[in-house]
Amino acid sequence: MSDKKPENNETWKEKLSSDEFEILRMCGTERPFSGKYNSFYEPGEYFCAACGAELFDSNTKFDSGSGWPSFYDVLKTSNVKLIEDNAHGMKRVEVRCAKCDSHLGHVFNDGPPPTGLRYCINSIALKHAKDK
Repeated sequence: MSDKKPENNETWKEKLSSDEFEILRMCGTERPFSGKYNSFYEPGEYFCAACGAELFDSNTKFDSGSGWPSFYDVLKTSNVKLIEDNAHGMKRVEVRCAKCDSHLGHVFNDGPPPTGLRYCINSIALKHAKDK
């Protein structure tokens, strides 16, 4: 366990743009088809935009037609945490970064093989390896 104290929202406001803060720390959602990585398919890994944790690989990215970057698997299950989300009258599973607790998006059971999962992630929550 780290001796480092968790960062509060005031610290995150200094580190993140207002749009990043709204999505990563306040659980917002970018508009569909508006994100940088929705139609982006260059090879490489995707990292948490807030802390740099490894999250996804381009080999698992697919076009779900949802308007958000979609992946059928994570790089390491230990790098994400899944939380039941019953907000807005829906039953969903929220995806958060395990390292910094940032909101990334949601995971659904309507993805392609081999996992059948669709990690529907906000572009603004990600950094591709070429953008790091």
